[in-house]
Amino acid sequence: MLEQPVFGRRLRQLRTERGLTLAALAGEGMSTGYLSRLESGARQPTERAIAHLAAQLGISPAALTQSTATSLAQSLTLATGLSQDEGGQTLSDALKTSEGEDPLLRWQALWQVAEWRQWRQEYAEQRKCLDELVTLSAQIGLPELQSRVLAALSRCMRSTGEIVEAVDAATHAYELAEREALPARVRASTLLALVSALAEAGRLPDAARHADELLTLADQVAGALWAQAMWTVANVRVRQGDLDAGAELMNQAIDGFDGRDDLTLWMRLRLGAARLDLRADPPRTESARRRVAEVQAALPFAGAPTIEQQLLAVRARIAVLTGDLDEARTVLDRLTGFDDLLTYQERMRLDVLRNRVLLLEGEQDTALAGLRKLAEQAQQSGNMDLAADIWRLVAESLIK
Repeated sequence: MLEQPVFGRRLRQLRTERGLTLAALAGEGMSTGYLSRLESGARQPTERAIAHLAAQLGISPAALTQSTATSLAQSLTLATGLSQDEGGQTLSDALKTSEGEDPLLRWQALWQVAEWRQWRQEYAEQRKCLDELVTLSAQIGLPELQSRVLAALSRCMRSTGEIVEAVDAATHAYELAEREALPARVRASTLLALVSALAEAGRLPDAARHADELLTLADQVAGALWAQAMWTVANVRVRQGDLDAGAELMNQAIDGFDGRDDLTLWMRLRLGAARLDLRADPPRTESARRRVAEVQAALPFAGAPTIEQQLLAVRARIAVLTGDLDEARTVLDRLTGFDDLLTYQERMRLDVLRNRVLLLEGEQDTALAGLRKLAEQAQQSGNMDLAADIWRLVAESLIK
């Protein structure tokens, strides 16, 4: 026989799956008050009660008392010994049959599945997990869980181009973390989300103010979170026009982060540094090429498809900036139909590159029409920083 409150959760799950009210399940052989206390875990079920409820549900007493509450716990344990892909799939499958579980147990599994979906760049599926986590975190009532989920939701929204919503979610996460004086790692995570969202929204003064705060807080964290903090602040410094400060922070992140801890992040940092090199005036293309070569060498060891796509995108930009149209066309053609794992901003910037190639080939009218359309799309989605970059390119093209 199951112990309470496990039995109550199992019973409530079976009743709700069948669309039964308390009165319908109780029938004539049991009071709804007693049934309610069984579901809440306040009463221990008798063998007679189990037999009656099993008959009402149309299952055997053994099926009623068969534990499903342990399945999620078992899956969480099993997932620790599996690869990220296998573990994520295991937990995703377990969650489909785990309604009525302990909320904290479900939160833990959902969080890991959301991270797995992010790793696979499956943003729509990640969003579903995060939406449920927002609701679940509010029910649990732990500010740290709420803050962490809102920051993750903001990052997911940025990846799909929902910048206004991303700013709102990150602001809520940050304010909650500050109000509750949450640990430094949580506050740093919320600031990462907030600074990135504000920068994409074109709110550079606000982004810069919070970037200063993030840089101070970075001294209190370590590992991947520290490296990501330095990277984020570096991007803001570049947007402020201080390319040297941005490059210095980026180099600190690269030099201070051990690739053995997370080879994927190790590669992403170098691609980020290459993109910063290409924002310089004039672009530091040789430095960017060295970064690309480092990532290319590491690709066989931990190269996920998303890293390969990002690598090709950087190569395409180098080719455009150096006027190597054959190389640019070759790389962009490889990315046609192979950019599904890139974020909204990355895909938009690829389309910008395609139009820049058209400009270089002398097809100005077609290119400018394409760029104007992209700029308008960026504005409509709230990506004001991206929109400004595209309009600037349009203006420069018209002057030439």
